[in-house]
Amino acid sequence: MPYPETVNLPFNRSSLPDGFILHPTPQPADDRPPLWVLLQGGGMLLQDDTNGPRLPEGELPSPLAPGQPTLAFASYRGFQVRATEIPPQAQLPSGLVTESFNAFRESIPADLMTIAGIGKQLLHWQRMNRFCSRCGTPPQQLPDSWGKRCPSCGAEHFPHIHPCAIVLIRRDDQLLMIRKPEWAQGRYSLVAGFLDVGESLEECAIREAKEETGITIKNLQYITSQCWPFPSQLMAGFVAEYGGGGVQPDDREIEDARWFTIGALPSLPARRSIARYLIDSHGTIPAPPDPHGN
Repeated sequence: MPYPETVNLPFNRSSLPDGFILHPTPQPADDRPPLWVLLQGGGMLLQDDTNGPRLPEGELPSPLAPGQPTLAFASYRGFQVRATEIPPQAQLPSGLVTESFNAFRESIPADLMTIAGIGKQLLHWQRMNRFCSRCGTPPQQLPDSWGKRCPSCGAEHFPHIHPCAIVLIRRDDQLLMIRKPEWAQGRYSLVAGFLDVGESLEECAIREAKEETGITIKNLQYITSQCWPFPSQLMAGFVAEYGGGGVQPDDREIEDARWFTIGALPSLPARRSIARYLIDSHGTIPAPPDPHGN
């Protein structure tokens, strides 16, 4: 089933194309022609084709010498899929275009975004786990996992996933939305933040709503989740009802927070994000009954 079924949100594995095989551990480069996940800054490089964008294939042109080691992490239709990072200053050969992961324009197909997202997340893990966090010794790759084991102290380490809560807050025919100063001009999104020590995801959503906007929420309900490889987050999506209090944006991270009437919403996140899914699928649905009668 295609998006907008929740399990098929971009960057979740079910958005991968048929025939894509994610390897359980890094592979050596082989003789097959490679398909490339070429990451440059906040975007990826794609082959500009008359039938739509596609992953580059074959040997890399010399101007695109990798700035980081190459990682062979998958197979797809007879190709070995390799990921690497390209220096920001590298000049692009003719036929390659840069597409930003955060661009509002929906120009990257969901399956290509998902392949690139997995490559991006695994490259980040390889780069950030060069030394054992317990004793400082370089770890060794486990034979059947993306995890690693320290040959000195025996500690095992696995890719770090950072959970976050994101919540759509409703009040009658209005949605509460926030804006951060680093976002594109006029862009608003939903309250969200990282899970803290000793918290449940529900407690995280409640705390973030209070910290970012000053209000309390009630009738919180889990909806769905999304892998968000920027660089290694897991977004847990909720909807909630306004509980009380006046809107007071957090001056440290939030530039603005306000209620928007449904039908007069500001510039929204792209459809690839769980924020947009929550807005599109639950922004106008009547509130479920509060089991506590509040």
